[in-house]
This record gives sequence, C-alpha cells and structure tokens, in this order.
Amino acid sequence: MEVGFIGLGKMGHPMAERLLAADHTVHVYNRSPAPVEMLARKGARPAASLAELNSRSEIVLTALPSVEAVLSVYEQLASTARSGQLFADHSTVNIDLNRKCAAMLTEKGADFLDAPVSGGPGGASSGTLTVMVGGNPEAFSRMLPIFEAFGKNIRLCGPTGAGQAVKLVNQLLVGVHTSAIAEATVLGIKLGADPQIILDVVGTSFGGSAMMTRNVPRFISRDFAGATPVNLIVKDLGIIHDEARRCGVPILLGALAEQRFLEAQARGWGESDMARLVQLWEDASGDHLGDG
Repeated sequence: MEVGFIGLGKMGHPMAERLLAADHTVHVYNRSPAPVEMLARKGARPAASLAELNSRSEIVLTALPSVEAVLSVYEQLASTARSGQLFADHSTVNIDLNRKCAAMLTEKGADFLDAPVSGGPGGASSGTLTVMVGGNPEAFSRMLPIFEAFGKNIRLCGPTGAGQAVKLVNQLLVGVHTSAIAEATVLGIKLGADPQIILDVVGTSFGGSAMMTRNVPRFISRDFAGATPVNLIVKDLGIIHDEARRCGVPILLGALAEQRFLEAQARGWGESDMARLVQLWEDASGDHLGDG
C-alpha cells in the first residue's frame, strides 16, 4: 500500500515507523528535514512537497500540531486530491475543522476520516494506540489495516467529527485527572504518606486512573521530559473550552485544570511533560516529592 505521512513529530514519527515495519511503502513529508532523513534511513521515501507526496499516495495520514497547520495542509491536499483517495487526520482539533476537511475532499471524490489517537509516543512505538474514528463505515473498513499498524483499540465512533468528540472528552479528563492527581499526591506527602504506597494502593482503588499510573512514577523520579508537553494540553483544553461554550456545556473542572496548565506554561514549562504540573502544588506546600 502506498501511504503518505505528513507531520513527523512526537506521535507522527513512531506511527510512520510502525507503518514501515508493517511493510507499507511510506512517503513522508515534514516541515523540518531531520525526521524525514531519519525515516529515509529506515526505508521511507521523502517527498519535497505536499503535492508530490499526494501524487504518490493512495492513503494520506496527517499528525499536525495545531488547528492552523491542519487547515493549511488540507487546503493544499484538497487542491491536488483525486477520486478514490483516502485521508485521515490524527490531530486534535475542533469538530468544525474536521467537517471542513471532509467537505473539501468529498468535492474531489476522496474520503476523509477524523482519527485522533491516545496513548502517547510510547503507545505509538509499541503499536497500542487507541484510535477514535469519525467518518463513513466504508472508508473506515478500507483504512482499518493501516490503523492496525499502530493501533490496538480502534473504534468507529460515528460520522465525521465523532472521533474528535471522543478525543476531546479524553483530553478533558487528562487535564482534570493530571491536576487532581498532582494535588492529591502532594496532600498525601504532607500528611506523611509515601507516594509509592499511594500509587500502589489508590492505583487499584476507586480513586485510581490511567493518569495516576502514568504520572505518579514521573512525580517520584522527576522525569519531566516532554513526552506529552504542557503546551499540548494547553492547546487541547483551549479547543475544549471553545467547543463547550459553543454547545452550552459548563466545564468548571476543565476551566480550573486549564488555569493550572496555563500557570505552568507561564512559568516556562511549556515543553516539559504534563507531569511537571505537580510542582505547582509542591511549591505552594514547601515539600517536593524528590526531596527525599
């Protein structure tokens, strides 16, 4: 299968690697050349432009960092799209943009799926991502073997925009849970509890969550390398805030989480992993998990 991949960042790069490992012919394009060169050494075929990549590919996947990037790329792709092509965007954006991309491509006889993912770079590398898909069932069936190269839990959630809606629910909970876990863990150490015991016991109790399992070990080890950066969560929570306002749903906990992430960003932690949020509570309490 001739597959194009555009956007080779923290998620796109390992996803493209998985496609290569599954014996697809992978054409790659990225704004900066280094990831393209790295993948070319593993067998990917670099493209000099979006139009060149589009001309070579039956299927085109994108994993882009912002709403603006997705709009710009899909306006260019739509100008050279052809009947029978299939596109999927793995970015987290607003639902209206997904529908606009679908409409532009439908005019050319191509299909579009919104297909945001969850699981982080580790999940992309191991092929265990959750893929939340919106679009028509026929296009989903055609794309499924591609998604299976990097995804484990792959679900058609409904028509265009439905995958994005589920992803935004996920990201709201990521922001809220990360904030809540940071607050609760710092409270625990102030009360004299061992953070590892908190994880071991609460992690298997009603208060546990995937974000607890992910973040508490990072709190303890001080591993704040930017696997899922603060800037990314700020971007997603901003989209969620706008979507909630559009449809009239109050998101009070989401707003509090957004303020905490904005504070972390203002402190210069934007490229740090979201687990660094714990330092906001540590600084306020005077105790840091890494002190002992």
